[in-house]
Amino acid sequence: MDDSRETLAAAPKVIGIRRLKEPMPTPLKTRVFTVANQKGGVGKTTSAVNIAAALAMGGLRVLVIDLDPQGNACTALGIERESIPGMFEVLVNDAPLGSVVKKVAGFPHLECAPADRGLANAEVNMVSFVSRENRLKLALDTLLQEREAQGQRFDYVIIDCPPSLGLLTINALTAAGEILIPIQCEYYSLEGVKLLIETVEQIKRTQLNKNLEISTIVLTMFDSRTRLANDVADSVRQHFPAQLVDFPIPRAVRVSEAPSFNQTVMTYDASSPGAIAYMSVAREIARRGAGITNNTDATNNGAHTA
Repeated sequence: MDDSRETLAAAPKVIGIRRLKEPMPTPLKTRVFTVANQKGGVGKTTSAVNIAAALAMGGLRVLVIDLDPQGNACTALGIERESIPGMFEVLVNDAPLGSVVKKVAGFPHLECAPADRGLANAEVNMVSFVSRENRLKLALDTLLQEREAQGQRFDYVIIDCPPSLGLLTINALTAAGEILIPIQCEYYSLEGVKLLIETVEQIKRTQLNKNLEISTIVLTMFDSRTRLANDVADSVRQHFPAQLVDFPIPRAVRVSEAPSFNQTVMTYDASSPGAIAYMSVAREIARRGAGITNNTDATNNGAHTA
């Protein structure tokens, strides 16, 4: 479904987020996701920030790590990254991860580690480092231990990485326990998944992260009117029945508009089809993380607020 309503001249400033009537269940332990697909333009960053925002609206503590030099996750979360320290300082100059984390305006439980301007040069600087593939993992483990000791455990960490297999992506895959793959409902996106599966197997073989698993797949830019989109969705359902969170994200104008107002679609237009779909996906992810396996109807999982 295409939400094609006319664009507003200006979006309202986000000054507070209404909590959901039904809080999302807390995971049994902190879940660390890398959002990845080796094909670009599949809705990777869009999925990362909107799922993170939806989880935070559900009362969960969420950290977004923007590991993509383009910094699009920062844009959607309203984080100014022009002159602040970010992930370059963490990966290259050993700055504590906690020192660069910023609160996201309007969300009591959502934080972001920004992709600063220098991040584009991080891979070149890291080439000669010992254990260069583990630098994010070491920094993240330290932060998680600190927050645990403070009684402020993160429930979810969501890492947005570039659509390429460089050191930044390897760091993200090494630091995470799970991979969330957004699959655009087109053929080439499936090709990207095949490459990513090969990469995961290589990560395991080299002992960089033997526990890494593809746990979650989300269908994006879905247009039910096209045969191709339905064929791709059916193929994913057939090959990844356990991993698929089967609430397809529609190709919707509001989802694309939101970042231009430095917002996620969850705050830009919470009643739009894209926001409702992402809220459904987030609630299902939370249910699985809490060990709840029975699925519920998307209508009950939607963006209902108190």
